[in-house]
Amino acid sequence: MEYFSSNFKLGILGGGQLGKMLLYTTRKFDIHSCVLDPNPEAPSRLACNEFYQGDLMDYDTVYTFGKRVNVNIEALKTLEKEGVKVFPSSKTLETIQNKATQKLFYLDHNLPTAPFKRYAYTEEIRTALEHNSIEFPFVWKRARFGYDGTGVKIVRSVADLEHLPNVECITDPI
Repeated sequence: MEYFSSNFKLGILGGGQLGKMLLYTTRKFDIHSCVLDPNPEAPSRLACNEFYQGDLMDYDTVYTFGKRVNVNIEALKTLEKEGVKVFPSSKTLETIQNKATQKLFYLDHNLPTAPFKRYAYTEEIRTALEHNSIEFPFVWKRARFGYDGTGVKIVRSVADLEHLPNVECITDPI
């Protein structure tokens, strides 16, 4: 693949802090970068060549963005089927989009990872506490849609569980 061609455009889904850090490197190598992010004030906005505001979870938005560049998982799978090269692959992105799936992948492939427990729903943590299979304090993390501190909470008591969403999650001991 020719990375320095004027026809090559690197598409980045998500223009947060990590996207901005990636863009520092793309600029060193003169790689044309396009970013899609829902926030009009995303940190990557000023560091990329082209910025598009849109919903990362909307199939049509991601698909249309992917047609503009060389880049919703289902849209990326469709693009791959059409011959667009997506790095990392949609399969890899699908794995890392979910912290629980990602951690299980690490275990299945004997890769080092911090200890954790997976729960289909946050409410299951109460049962785990009643059966002493988890103890305070621990870090609660949303399995999906958590980033830059969003979807993460230190839990020191049952009261800290009160306002957490009842979603798939993992816990890490402190």
